[in-house]
Amino acid sequence: MQIQLSPAHPDFGKVGFAELEDRIRKRAYQLYEKRGYAHGHALDDWLEAKAEVLGVTKGESYLENMSATPVSRAA
Repeated sequence: MQIQLSPAHPDFGKVGFAELEDRIRKRAYQLYEKRGYAHGHALDDWLEAKAEVLGVTKGESYLENMSATPVSRAA
């Protein structure tokens, strides 16, 4: 059972660490895809994705991609 917080609760709308990390991971993968799956830029992708998700910088498509279909991960 998941507890729903009231909009008046001080923690309402806050994102947990796991969800934040998942958003960063998905955005980093989108950047990797955009680069044509070129290897050797994992840290760059992660740091750029983290900055975009945290709102430090404005990524060209992070907010647009938030509603996109979830990315499937290859095994």
